[in-house]
Parts: sequence; C-alpha cells; structure tokens
Amino acid sequence: MTRSKHPNSLKSRRTRPQAKGKKEGTPRVPGARSPGRGSRGERRKHLDERLRLLYQRTMVIEDELRKLDEDRFYRVCIFGSARIKPDTKAYTDVFELARFLSWEGIDVLTGGGPGLMEAANMGARLGREEKKTKSLSYGLSIQLEFEPEPNRHLDIKRHHHKFSSRLDDFIRLSHSVVCTPGGIGTMLEFFFVWQLIQVKHATPRPIVLLDKEFWSGVIDWMREVPLSRGLVGEKDFSTIHIVDTPEEVFEIISAHHRDFRSRASVVEEPS
Repeated sequence: MTRSKHPNSLKSRRTRPQAKGKKEGTPRVPGARSPGRGSRGERRKHLDERLRLLYQRTMVIEDELRKLDEDRFYRVCIFGSARIKPDTKAYTDVFELARFLSWEGIDVLTGGGPGLMEAANMGARLGREEKKTKSLSYGLSIQLEFEPEPNRHLDIKRHHHKFSSRLDDFIRLSHSVVCTPGGIGTMLEFFFVWQLIQVKHATPRPIVLLDKEFWSGVIDWMREVPLSRGLVGEKDFSTIHIVDTPEEVFEIISAHHRDFRSRASVVEEPS
C-alpha cells in the first residue's frame, strides 16, 4: 500500500532552519531597518546631537562654577602617594608645606586619601588653627579597594566614581600644583596638568616638584628624548620648578599667590 502525499504530512510541515540570531519575520536584507529603529546613519546623527547638547550643558555649568569661584579663593593642589607612611621625611615635608600654606590663608586640595594626601590635609587644618586663617582643606576622593574611606582631615569633600572627572575638578579648583613623590597615579596627575597647560586648556600656573632626587630623572628624560626630537618645546618647561624643601615650594607658591591677589584687586576696583 502506497502512502499518499497529504498536504499536512510531516514532510510538508517542515520549515527551513532559522539563521542564528534571527527571529522569524526579521528582514534578511543586510542593512535593512529594524522595526521601530532608524538607520545606522540616523542613529549616529541622533547620538552626535545628544553628545553636542551634553557638551554645551557641561560648558555652561563649567562657566557658572568658574564665575562663582574666580578671583575669590586661591587653592594649591597637592599630589602624592597614598602609600607613604607618617614616619618618613616625605610625609613630614608635605605636612609642613600645607601648614605654611594655611598660614597664608591658601586652601589645600588633595585626593582626600591616606599617605601624603592625609599629610597635606592634616597640615592645612593645623596651620589654620595656629594662625586663625580661613583656609580650607579639600579632598576629592575616589572609590578604591585600598582607599575605602577619605582621611579625617577634610573640611570639604567630593566623591568621584571616575578618574577623568576627578582630574577635571583638580584643574578647575586649583591655581597652582605641587607634585610630591608618588607612583603611576601621581605621574598621571602631573602629566595631565602639564599637558593641559601646554595646549592652553588650563591657565598657566606653577607646577612645583618637591624632591629633586625623585623628579629630576623624569624632567631630564623629557629634555633628553622628547625635547631633542622636537616633540615638546623649551617653553613647555617654563612652568616646571624642581625643589628640595617645603620652604622653597612655599616661596614659589606665595609669590604666585601675591600676584593672583594683586590682579584680583585690580579687577575689583570700581571704574
């Protein structure tokens, strides 16, 4: 007996296997528009517009923040290692430097962590108490496994989730920079500030490197290799100062602070 071919037979009901990742009814033409979504060009244009608007809003906020703070306060940003302990010369030097700065009413800004950041914030508070100034101790903290909490010597603190936004705040809030011994993070901060000054994305300011033995090799290499190959210019080194003592750092920063105050007083004079 021959089995008849019926339209509803199993063979006739077999369907072609779906392509991997494709749903039934999805267009198979490459580049076809998906339901409810624009073309790739349209999506790219939409993303570009969104990024442009976000950038414009950021610039407006940045400008407003600058106007609120401009020419009213002077801050020194102190970068340095979180690993250096209190019983070291580096820790004592940073502590004393921040103390001197507070005597003059200068705010001190750090990453808010332990080590040399703690030394700076602690020194800033002591200096304020000793001379009864109005200087403040700032800390811009970031979540790290080895830095679970900011140090205890902060008057104002702000927490960041990303290094990029933290670096931007360091630049926006400071008028001069001191780099003390540190590792990759400190090097990142040093070169970030230096590069922004080079391309005029940050106003010119002193970058003071404390500890000649630690920093001289870095600057020597920058001169011997990048400078000799024409990758940087001699004028890029004009903001760099390498010193050995907190007193020398203070002398440079104090002179810049006085110049800052004199320029601010000229702006404030009635016409």
